[in-house]
Amino acid sequence: MADVFLILGSNKGDRHSNLGKALERIKPLFMKDYALSGLYESEPWGFDSQTWFLNIALRGDTSLDPKALLKELLLIEKDLGRIRIPGSTGYESREIDIDIVFYSDFIIDTPDLVVPHPRMAQRLFVLVPLCEIAPAFIHPVLGKSIMLLLSECDDTSRVNRLI
Repeated sequence: MADVFLILGSNKGDRHSNLGKALERIKPLFMKDYALSGLYESEPWGFDSQTWFLNIALRGDTSLDPKALLKELLLIEKDLGRIRIPGSTGYESREIDIDIVFYSDFIIDTPDLVVPHPRMAQRLFVLVPLCEIAPAFIHPVLGKSIMLLLSECDDTSRVNRLI
């Protein structure tokens, strides 16, 4: 069983509906107990867009291995309208984005998956909701808690809790 942390985001179309549909599809991938952060609205990171993102963090246990979990999450993104353009930076508006931030304390570096998420410590839209559900979790590469990473983060983008 693996303790997995995901960040979900949407800034295209019906953002609330996109997150709700994604969560309904994700929940069966996890065991009974999982935790959700509050709902946050955040400025786009890495590109300009007039529509801000809605973000939520999820923590749960899964029996899926990292590759199988990634495959399921990519299918959910595709089914909800996400189109991945080969060679793009990924910094663009999207119906849904689901990132694996942590997979227990595993360190994974493959062409298809890098965990822990390589830029998570630089992004308030990741750290703020994660800190709500797992402030003491230790980043397996940086050796720091989510709370400490949040206090050290230089990101100046705005992240507002909605619910």
